[in-house]
Amino acid sequence: MSQTARLLIDTQCTLGEGPLWHPGRQELFFFDIKEDTLYAANATGEITNQWLFNEVVAAAAIVDDNTLVLAAETGLKGFDITMGGIAPIVGIEASNGETRTNDSRVHPSGAFWIGTMGKNEETPIGAVYHYRDGTLSTLKSNISIPNATCFSPDGTIAYWSDTPTRQIMQCATDPATGMPIGEWTLFADVSDHRGSPDGAVVDSEGYLWNARWGGNCVVRHAPDGSIDRIVELPVSQVTCPAFGGADLKTMFITTANTGLSPEQRANEPHAGSVFAIDVDVAGQAETPIKL
Repeated sequence: MSQTARLLIDTQCTLGEGPLWHPGRQELFFFDIKEDTLYAANATGEITNQWLFNEVVAAAAIVDDNTLVLAAETGLKGFDITMGGIAPIVGIEASNGETRTNDSRVHPSGAFWIGTMGKNEETPIGAVYHYRDGTLSTLKSNISIPNATCFSPDGTIAYWSDTPTRQIMQCATDPATGMPIGEWTLFADVSDHRGSPDGAVVDSEGYLWNARWGGNCVVRHAPDGSIDRIVELPVSQVTCPAFGGADLKTMFITTANTGLSPEQRANEPHAGSVFAIDVDVAGQAETPIKL
């Protein structure tokens, strides 16, 4: 089955990423990574606020109705939504000027999985970290572009991808701590399909929705890895989906225009914007981070 997403917010971000629906605020937060910017918008696509930072910000976790934790270039930082204040929580590769954060998501246990990568997007110098209850642990190293971090509703499975491999992997996790307790195995090999795996999210039925960089689509995978349906977009660089809206049945999708040629930009005038589609299955509400 194939559906088509509609244009919601014509932001034309250089690298739109990290969409997060805040149920307490009924707002969508998302980033333009290359412009160090965080946006907030309501469900109808009206921008309600935006903030410019002095470093890369790539993803967020919810603390409460007034506070987020940002996965910033130098580490995790508390962010006061109302006042705009920032408070350091823990450093992550703070002294390494060659890396930045990327795709990150909170496990149902409250553990924040944070990915880092090289700013040149070529050298495998990134990593994946686990932060929970004041403790930071390294889960993976020698990563090129960490993406597709998401979890089953019961917290027993983690999904993840190093984008250039064009494979989505899975691993058993402890539902109480969010730590891996098994070996990583193949969930889906997308090398014979469209694009490469970018951000992903799991819905309430345990199906994984994966944005395809270079593929003009979001693909819904069944728990066995097979393709269930495809959401088409009129732009090629699709970065990440997120469920939101009052019933969690709206899928918001970020995109990018970085690296597109003038001809491609002409063919994709809304590249980098946020798209949306109403679906027949609810997502999962984001779990607050356990600090």
